[in-house]
Amino acid sequence: MGRLLHSSFALLVFIAVALTLQSVQASDPELTKDFQVPAGINAADIDGTFFTSEALRNVMPNVASPFATVTTANLVAPAKAPFLAVDGLGVSMALLQFPPGTVNPPHTHPRGTELLFIIEGTLDVGLVDTTNKLFTNTLYKGDIFAFPKGLVHFQINNDKYKTVTALGAFSSSNAGLVRLPNTLFNTSAPIFDKATFRLETVVEGRIW
Repeated sequence: MGRLLHSSFALLVFIAVALTLQSVQASDPELTKDFQVPAGINAADIDGTFFTSEALRNVMPNVASPFATVTTANLVAPAKAPFLAVDGLGVSMALLQFPPGTVNPPHTHPRGTELLFIIEGTLDVGLVDTTNKLFTNTLYKGDIFAFPKGLVHFQINNDKYKTVTALGAFSSSNAGLVRLPNTLFNTSAPIFDKATFRLETVVEGRIW
């Protein structure tokens, strides 16, 4: 009986530790102070401008592109003026602008969950979970959609005349971005290779 209780207790401790480690790994490192002072900056010199980003101010969409215009304010972007104040805070934002007929192709954010808020317009969105189930919906002004961390998702403006404006909030100061089209078809070495996949038939680039 004593051994059984000891084993059960050990199992509970193991599960608790595993869950704790999973929780820690699932988010940005926790700060042990009010905010992170960047290297080379005197904390006494910091004022309100440090906590302000102008990255999303007066942004105009690229109407000539078939893709959405995504402007990010996070720890590494924009490159000329990254939002250093969010370092360690586990948050960041992006402005998404969808001119008529544009798309944000399938992609993932490996380090953060995204909440997408529709400011103006109607947007079709979708995500695919780890069982390959597709979830889609049409979002309207004022709607919020959650894209869980690491899952493939996309957005499409199917309106032929109106631009859609949305705001993305992330649970990481640098959620990361993996664009599937680039990852699959624009790597330094070809992925779709007969030797790699041992495909029996590849005819004129079409895989059967």
